[in-house]
Amino acid sequence: MGVRIDIAGLRPERVAVVPSPLAKLCMALHALSEPGHHPGLQGWVTGVTARLEPHLADRMCEADFLWRATFSDLFLPYAGLPGAAPGGTLTEELDLLDKLTDEQFVNAALEFTCVFAYDGQAQDILSDPAVRERALEVAASRGPRQTRFARRLLDNPPVVRAWLRRFLEDCAEAFFDDAWSRLRHQLAADARHKTDVLRRRGLAEALASISPAVTVDEAAARITVDKLTDRHCVTASDGLLLVPTSLGWPHLMVLHRYGWQPVLHYPVGSPELASPPSVEQLALRMAALSHPVRMRLCRHLARSVYTTSELAQVLGLTAPEVSRHLGVLKKAGLVSTRRRGRYVLHQLDVTVVARLGSDFLEGILR
Repeated sequence: MGVRIDIAGLRPERVAVVPSPLAKLCMALHALSEPGHHPGLQGWVTGVTARLEPHLADRMCEADFLWRATFSDLFLPYAGLPGAAPGGTLTEELDLLDKLTDEQFVNAALEFTCVFAYDGQAQDILSDPAVRERALEVAASRGPRQTRFARRLLDNPPVVRAWLRRFLEDCAEAFFDDAWSRLRHQLAADARHKTDVLRRRGLAEALASISPAVTVDEAAARITVDKLTDRHCVTASDGLLLVPTSLGWPHLMVLHRYGWQPVLHYPVGSPELASPPSVEQLALRMAALSHPVRMRLCRHLARSVYTTSELAQVLGLTAPEVSRHLGVLKKAGLVSTRRRGRYVLHQLDVTVVARLGSDFLEGILR
């Protein structure tokens, strides 16, 4: 699983680490729309929400599907323009957004409909009635707001483009300019540090400093981003952008739209969990915990250490049956074992389980 970025022929100078105010505004809107994703930003979200004018709050709901669940590529417009890079101000990046063709704008804005293969060439939605109708059908299945937005967009792209720019400018005036003035220095410092690592130690170390989920296979000339998604591949021979955000943790996003420059949008300044597991390891742990006998084992092992024979007696199972279930839990990294004299003691690693979800932990500790 994950996203692969082909870097064969990519020159070091074509890799840039640059903060992006427009991408930052996208993350701010996401945090306001999905505060549950970002408990560390609760104070900021509460403060902004309390000051927000009702008219702007209503407008924020008109197209929140562009940043609530789908991080629209409209917020990274430079990736769709050959030779472009993030601007130093929000106005500069909104000007770049204006330079996208209507076709690019509409395709990116309708990403939430999943009509197009993201990593394949998009169909001509503005001139093909069948493609247009399909987009409207999918939008209708998403809800009435999505339907209204999609219809307006397809009927008159310039009007929606003007509406979006004005909305983002009003957000900047209402809350984002203040946040950007405080946070841009942190992002600039991170960009300088990552650039220095990139130049002195190479791409592999620079990407490793972004997230353990990003790895480089230099022999295969490939970057792999470990994400719970179907495997996609994009080419970065013409350039690769690394864009930091201080409002994004735990989201690590990869723009890999066909014909656009790849972008890694990564979080900084947040307390990442130590040694986060791979998607494969996460799946292994979830599967291990899905069995009712292993859940009962976890209940006992969360409270105290047990030997295999003690667990067999408590659960009414044979020792070999308990050993098999313990083996699955150990392989998933959920149970630790230590020897004390002639006894082998097992115990649940509560810290690891807690990282999987508090509901499960509360259930077995109830």
